Amino acid sequence: MPPSKLPPTIRQRRLGAELRRLREHAQLTATEAARRHGATQSRISSIESGGYPVSADRVRNLARLYDCVDEPLITALAGMTGGRTHGWWEEYRETLPSGALDLAETEHHARSMRLAMAVHIPGLLQTAEHARALVRDVVPPFDPPAVEHRVSFRIKRQAVLYRERPTRLTAVVHEAALRIGFGGPDVTRAQLAHLLAMSEREHITLRIIPFGTGSYPGSGAGIAYFQHQIQHLDTVQLDMETDAGFVESPPALARYRAVLDRLEESALDPIKSRDLIHHIAKSI
Repeated sequence: MPPSKLPPTIRQRRLGAELRRLREHAQLTATEAARRHGATQSRISSIESGGYPVSADRVRNLARLYDCVDEPLITALAGMTGGRTHGWWEEYRETLPSGALDLAETEHHARSMRLAMAVHIPGLLQTAEHARALVRDVVPPFDPPAVEHRVSFRIKRQAVLYRERPTRLTAVVHEAALRIGFGGPDVTRAQLAHLLAMSEREHITLRIIPFGTGSYPGSGAGIAYFQHQIQHLDTVQLDMETDAGFVESPPALARYRAVLDRLEESALDPIKSRDLIHHIAKSI
């Protein structure tokens, strides 16, 4: 796909959406904003859809035009400029759903992450064999090369946990996800050992919700909450089998923060969580 035809990234779309919110808050139409900014209405619309790259200076000029005085927000938005992020995930653009690429890009830029999973180990904490077993279970099934392609993508996403300044991760996982046994006993034992090793890392907090807790706020849906420089720019991704759905409205973000807070309150502390993982591993 020629560069000019590439769809905007999730980061570009979010920047455009935030500029549109600022314009609407200022009660300006796109036509009025274009006239005052010295641009065309189509250019303003293209910026707001993420289809036209903008500079940090243009973002600041538009913010002033829209009477925005929230300097932390303006600084954060200016930091989202600069065109496409040529990350490793771009090599998968023709072969994987766009939501998968959006997920990798969002993980790359997040300051920290909060995850909650009921029946799956978070992808960022999966071994290759465990991931392979999951991908093979998809209906309709992928052929072997497609399985390996998706596994390689999932493992590459995990680089955010190993870089020089790794992303901080808090994961709440239900005991069910530890016991389902995807891939058989050997794969499960290796996966549990990997979870224990990762949970010892300073930037990773793993907490288990045991059977018998009595509730699981959020109806069991997988939730990934990405925290950014300022809370207003946080993002939620809801777990789907073959793609990724994103939520970014302030009321929805507040709701999912509350859900994650309750899940973390229901979970065992990190030490007791490791003890439970050890116990399950010995019973396999």
